[in-house]
Amino acid sequence: MDLAIVIAVVVVALSFDYTNGFHDAANAIATSVSTRALTPRIALGMAAIMNFVGAFLGQEVAHTVSGVITVPENSHGLVIVMGGLFGAIAWNLITWYFGLPSSSSHALIGGLVGAAIASGSTVQWSVILDKVVIPMVGSPLFGFVAAFVVMLAIMWIFKRRNPHRVYRGFRLAQTVSAAAMALGHGLQDAQKTMGVIFLALLTGGYVSEGDSLPIWVIFSAAGAISLGTWSGGWRIMRTLGRRIIHLDPARGFAAETVAAGVLYTTAFAFQAPISTTHTITSAIMGAGATKRFSAVRWGVARSIVAAWVLTFPMAGLVAAACYWVLHLVIGQ
Repeated sequence: MDLAIVIAVVVVALSFDYTNGFHDAANAIATSVSTRALTPRIALGMAAIMNFVGAFLGQEVAHTVSGVITVPENSHGLVIVMGGLFGAIAWNLITWYFGLPSSSSHALIGGLVGAAIASGSTVQWSVILDKVVIPMVGSPLFGFVAAFVVMLAIMWIFKRRNPHRVYRGFRLAQTVSAAAMALGHGLQDAQKTMGVIFLALLTGGYVSEGDSLPIWVIFSAAGAISLGTWSGGWRIMRTLGRRIIHLDPARGFAAETVAAGVLYTTAFAFQAPISTTHTITSAIMGAGATKRFSAVRWGVARSIVAAWVLTFPMAGLVAAACYWVLHLVIGQ
């Protein structure tokens, strides 16, 4: 029974990873597509490849995710993890349907916390505060300010240059910045699924606390998120690329470069599982606000912020309900 549930949890985790890929594909490529720096298919292909490569760059975020809850090392613990995954998948699909770029990362962690609370298991609130809540607030604020400053610097440096020639150069530069963003997305988001699979293996007794991630876990998580990215996320791409603000190549480059830098720094320096969605969206707003603050469609921005705020508790509530159903059906 334990082995069957472990296999089921791994399958559900990889399904979440796939939904993460198509839900968050827009993070890496929306700005490049909207500025016509890349065609949609080329952008998606590049993002899928870079997502796959990024998944192999570290394990720090994965170990952070696996430590957010402590569950019994038996079949009941595996049911708790599965309930958390179902809650995260459900919220991903809901926000994808409505085209809202919510955070798959916070849906996953909110789902795990909701299932843990419903089961009476231990939630590591210090980890949640230090590695999730503080970065959740800090990374979008930093992304907004940094993108605003970088774009002001670009405007000052190129103020006497021919605008058409400058934009042509930045379209080429966006190929690099979009690739960097996609690499950071793989580094951050694929590791979160690895962390859940590691938690399931730990709960089932197949690995020990201090072990490294098995190579098959890394490879399968990288493949799932890459396939999901290739499937695309067109609804959310429209929101990020057009509905917030109509970006030009220079602002797209500034937003992607800043967002990628934040992803790498938080992964390697702080082991924090931040939201790629929050980061790139706030960076787009920051770069766009250099035109004039009214150029940003703040009504759309408010809807996005509302989805951010709701993600953690709503994914937790859905996960709690999923846990109770699974608990009754499986009997563990």
